[in-house]
Amino acid sequence: MDESNYITVQVVYALADQQEIFSVQMPTNSTIKQAIERSGILCKYKHIDLSKNSIGVYGKVVTLEQKLKDQDRIEIYRPLTIDPMQARRARAALQG
Repeated sequence: MDESNYITVQVVYALADQQEIFSVQMPTNSTIKQAIERSGILCKYKHIDLSKNSIGVYGKVVTLEQKLKDQDRIEIYRPLTIDPMQARRARAALQG
């Protein structure tokens, strides 16, 4: 395998109590979707739905077809369980 034709990326998924990080070697010009599929994360966490979960690279939301760069950190975001505005109101009400 010619190393110059491959890049290394991380696929990250954070649960409430832990973070999973998968390091994956991909051919250059691979897409985010291909890296997620190759990482095996979809087999481990069957509830991840790429048509519903947002995906980001270093905190910036991206599409599954975006081309990867060496050392990209692909983040799979969980759906929100509570509206952020409601959470702020609840905290404010508790603080008086």
